[in-house]
Amino acid sequence: MNNLILVNIIRFVSLLLIQVLILNHVNLFGFINPMIYIIWVFLFPLRKNKTLFLILSFLLGLSVDFFSDSGGINAAATLFIAYYRLPILKAILNKSDIDYLLFNLRGISFGKAFTFILTLTFIHHFIIYSLEYFSFSSVSTILSNTFSTGIFTIIISILGIVLFSKKK
Repeated sequence: MNNLILVNIIRFVSLLLIQVLILNHVNLFGFINPMIYIIWVFLFPLRKNKTLFLILSFLLGLSVDFFSDSGGINAAATLFIAYYRLPILKAILNKSDIDYLLFNLRGISFGKAFTFILTLTFIHHFIIYSLEYFSFSSVSTILSNTFSTGIFTIIISILGIVLFSKKK
């Protein structure tokens, strides 16, 4: 088995277990629940099959939904950010061609990596809270939950990526 496949399987399972066994039970200030399982979407190699990536992203979100009893909102949000990951990355890097073989999130500048993580995290969280509340009268709650949970998720995600991934 290829080393990269094994690393992605271990990352998928470990992030899923951390999310559903530990972080789903953390509610800081009553509403901040970090969602670090989306790190898997950030770190999945660009050169792999996009269809497989979308299916696995959907399964990751669906697994979180299964354990959280959240009715598919995590699957929808995770699939959305997985689908738009490459166009957002191209827009942030200002390149029409990304070197698929050599791309590593830690290999780009911190500012661009931070912008990439920030953008995808806020999109993901906005979709989750929009689907959870599903009301125009809850716009302020949706935005405040997106912002506060997003900030906490971004901090944990960046620390996790810096500590547990290799710099190339």
